[in-house]
Amino acid sequence: MNAEPPDQRPPPPLDEVDAAATLAALDRACDAAALPPHQATLLHQARDALRRALRDEASARQRYQTLFDAVPDPVSIIAWDGTVLDLNKAGIAAYHRPRGEIVGRPIEVLNPDLPSGHMGPVRDALARGESYVIQVTNMRADGSRFPVEVHSANFEYGGQRSLVAVARDLSARTDAEARFRVLTEMVDKGVVVRDADGRTTYANAAAMRLMDSPRRQGFEDLIRDGHWLLVGEDGRILTEEALPSSEALRTGKPVGPRVIGFFNQRLRQLSWLSVSSVPQFAAGADRAHQVLSMFSDITDLKRDSAMFERAQALAHIGGWQWDTGQDQVYLTAEARRIIGRTRPPDTIDGLLDCFVDNDRDRFRLALDHAMATGKAIELELRGVRGDGRPFWARVIGEAEAGGPLNARLTGTLQDVTERMQAEETLRTQARTDPLTGLLNRDALRFEIERRLADPAQARLAVLYIDLDRFKIVNDVLGHAAGDRLLASASRRIQHAVGIEGAIGRFGGDEFLVVCATADDPARPARLAEAILAIFGDSFRLDGEEFSITASIGIARAPDDSTRSQQLIQSADVAMYDSKRRGRNSWQGFTAELAAQQNERLQLETQLRRAVSNEELHLVYQPQVDLASGRLVAAEALVRWHNRTLGDMAPGQFIGHAETTGDIVGIGDWVLTEACHQLRDWRESGLPLERVAVNVSYRQFLGENLAGHVRAALAESGLPGSALELEFTERVLIEDEPDTLRTFAELRELGVVLSIDDFGEGYSALNYLRRLPIHGLKLSQLFVQGVPGNASDVAVCQAVTGIARSLGLGLVAEGIETVAQRDFLMGLGVGIGQGFLFAPGLTPVEMQHRYLPSAVIRGRAT
Repeated sequence: MNAEPPDQRPPPPLDEVDAAATLAALDRACDAAALPPHQATLLHQARDALRRALRDEASARQRYQTLFDAVPDPVSIIAWDGTVLDLNKAGIAAYHRPRGEIVGRPIEVLNPDLPSGHMGPVRDALARGESYVIQVTNMRADGSRFPVEVHSANFEYGGQRSLVAVARDLSARTDAEARFRVLTEMVDKGVVVRDADGRTTYANAAAMRLMDSPRRQGFEDLIRDGHWLLVGEDGRILTEEALPSSEALRTGKPVGPRVIGFFNQRLRQLSWLSVSSVPQFAAGADRAHQVLSMFSDITDLKRDSAMFERAQALAHIGGWQWDTGQDQVYLTAEARRIIGRTRPPDTIDGLLDCFVDNDRDRFRLALDHAMATGKAIELELRGVRGDGRPFWARVIGEAEAGGPLNARLTGTLQDVTERMQAEETLRTQARTDPLTGLLNRDALRFEIERRLADPAQARLAVLYIDLDRFKIVNDVLGHAAGDRLLASASRRIQHAVGIEGAIGRFGGDEFLVVCATADDPARPARLAEAILAIFGDSFRLDGEEFSITASIGIARAPDDSTRSQQLIQSADVAMYDSKRRGRNSWQGFTAELAAQQNERLQLETQLRRAVSNEELHLVYQPQVDLASGRLVAAEALVRWHNRTLGDMAPGQFIGHAETTGDIVGIGDWVLTEACHQLRDWRESGLPLERVAVNVSYRQFLGENLAGHVRAALAESGLPGSALELEFTERVLIEDEPDTLRTFAELRELGVVLSIDDFGEGYSALNYLRRLPIHGLKLSQLFVQGVPGNASDVAVCQAVTGIARSLGLGLVAEGIETVAQRDFLMGLGVGIGQGFLFAPGLTPVEMQHRYLPSAVIRGRAT
């Protein structure tokens, strides 16, 4: 039951006038002398007590009023029936009313909207010893309203039971909350407020939109109803306790931003949110009463970031940044992968330590220069990963704008290991002979030039090594076996030389050794002897045993030359002199050899200009029908007349031209000149079917022999059948696609193809059968011995049989006697040439001799 209010109001305070009169009366009574002593004592006590009471009451009233008026919020003393008994200064100011319009009147004068019986709940709470809190609207004198939160408690006033009510003006807080809601509803970031029990008390529109929820649900509700599945960046499912809001409530500390994946199980769609949570504390509380969380959708950013990181990984490009003020280094994931350290560096010294000494110093200097001048960095640096594997990185960077204490360098780190390794492989391949793994020709020359340029290494020797009888293996067993022999020979040379010299393959079956002589002048001779000794054992290839020896020439610097090319040529001359002396030996370069070399150099120099100086001319040796003596064809033979050297026989310059490569230009000139001459002869009536031209092996290996032939025929207006090309037996063992293609192209032109001097080499019949050739030329080496020499007779018979069985034409050269002619006719040879019929003739001599009126009788003329 509600307690009943008292029947009477509290008595008013003692009137000051009455109190003064009473005190004056007591003073007069105490002064009366007629009073008995005990009465006088009582009167004095009463007077003193009254004086003390008046003083205490005045002091209490002053303290009460001071405290009452000092409270900043409106404070009312209210009687148990709701009558306002007192009001402080803050209340008078808040309600804009004088004190007299409020005190003594019911509380409804301040709260006109209060319902009837409103004092009942207040008295019930106060009777239980509790305070009572309510939010109501108070009214000012002008009728305006303002929200208040009223706290009521028991109070005794004037000796009567009353209550004290403190009204807290909520206008500012209400305005702030309104502004907060307006602001949060306008921002595009989700805002959610949860209380200490995890219940959502507020969520803005952006939060609901991001969470795809029509209701003001909290994260915990969305998770509980199975609508969302939460995952971390590592892909693991997150519980409610792992959310930033839960952690912030639990720890009392701000959390985030954290990236959380929200998987919408209904739409099967994953969104990524960046979530930050901040706990909020009431005044004086040690536990957060609520937590505010903000989150934004970073799905696109996450996707772009993932794509960027993927692109970085695919391109092997990472990013780096150095904050020089704090000496902090940041590396992206790909940059950390490139560095390959278990603990990625976080300072510039740590990053520098990832590179080798010299490159570390280069990087440091570049960083200092960039910070001082603002210039960009661009370096290729070599480093070592944590597991010891090397890597190459292209480092680019530039300084950002800022003061000296906050300057930053930002750039990229690109893994170029594969490219650098590929380039190194190419450099190695460019310096290495692919067959033997030794240095190649260019690398050898560079090595010699490098040593000659260094005074400390300039005293050196070059050993020029040529394998004796290597051509036998190549001709008999083919190039594959020859390559195996060269590889085996190179290993023997390496074993003999050891670490005393640089070894390389100079070309074909030729090797060079470069060694120092300053510390040991006898080293070149000692190495030459060791190489000759190690070739003492035979080589076994394809079940065959071959004895291969070596011829070695030695040239020294600076005695023989101080130029690399001259040293090599001098060693080459000495090597040929060793071969001339019997092979399987070594020979040093001498003054006599120098003179020969000078002659050779002079010959090569003059030969190089022979075509342009029009010093070459052709003679033609007739090819005739052996039975009738009729002129069939003619072989073009080149001759050279030099104003300095005089007439030079082919044997004096053809070999040199082959060595230097000048034979290619000479051969092209011969081809064109012979075709033009045949055209002129035909126009003059000379009955000549075709002209034969020798083709050098180096011409055959050229880029476009068929093209040169096609051009020569076109210029002269001749059909392909008017030209015969004679090749050496060496082409028979070139079982390469280029060889077969060249022969096919020549046959398509109608050109006649034949093998010259057949039988002198070691031709493989298998290759002879496969190549598209028309005929063979029987070498004069065997024709000269018939019919008296049984071996030559046997060879001629064998070659004739081979030609007949393969359906090939056959021409015999070098016929000088009637007996030779008759023997060959007996074997079935139909065409021949030689001094028996005519030597090489000039074009004019050919016309004079073989005009239609002339008859060839088969004898010397």
